[in-house]
Amino acid sequence: MKNIIVAASVIAALGAGSATIAQNATTNGPARVQAGTYSIDSSHTLAQFGVMHFGINEFFGTFPGATGTLTIDPKNIAVTKINVTLPVATVSTTNATLDKELVGADWFDAARFPDMRFTSTKVTNTGVKTATIAGNLTMHGVTKPIVLNAKFNAAATNPISKAYTLGFKATGVIKRTAFGVSKYAPLVSDDTTITITAAFEKTA
Repeated sequence: MKNIIVAASVIAALGAGSATIAQNATTNGPARVQAGTYSIDSSHTLAQFGVMHFGINEFFGTFPGATGTLTIDPKNIAVTKINVTLPVATVSTTNATLDKELVGADWFDAARFPDMRFTSTKVTNTGVKTATIAGNLTMHGVTKPIVLNAKFNAAATNPISKAYTLGFKATGVIKRTAFGVSKYAPLVSDDTTITITAAFEKTA
């Protein structure tokens, strides 16, 4: 009976926390986001890439372990600055053999180029919760300009960490051969989709 009571209490607490988050997300739109500096919550941020595999199906991989910062002022979105770094060696496709191949010299070459980096150069509002983020992507030792389409999800205090947190999703498309990653192109598509789901915790 004691275990049942404890379990019920935990469920109730989590339910209350979820309700609070939902309320905050509803009332705390992008215009009310707290200005300041944020750091990526690495545990809840993922970058995904997708390619067409021999024209048959789309195949995905992820890069966990992102680090970086965001500086934002909702009253002046144009001055927003974003810096994100992804460790190449963390690539995961759920296929261990393929993961080992991808970090090798024929693909991302993690030994020579251990990180991918994105640094924003311009942020432009496109809607109440959307923006374009222009910036420079450095991958495989090559730096090229790219544009990401970003959507603001919510701002709320994380009930576990107690950190004020912003959530975003960003998408885009790059030509991997432009960065020197040309293995099997075009049988494995040159066009590579990018999807990033990011959580940023306020630090200042």
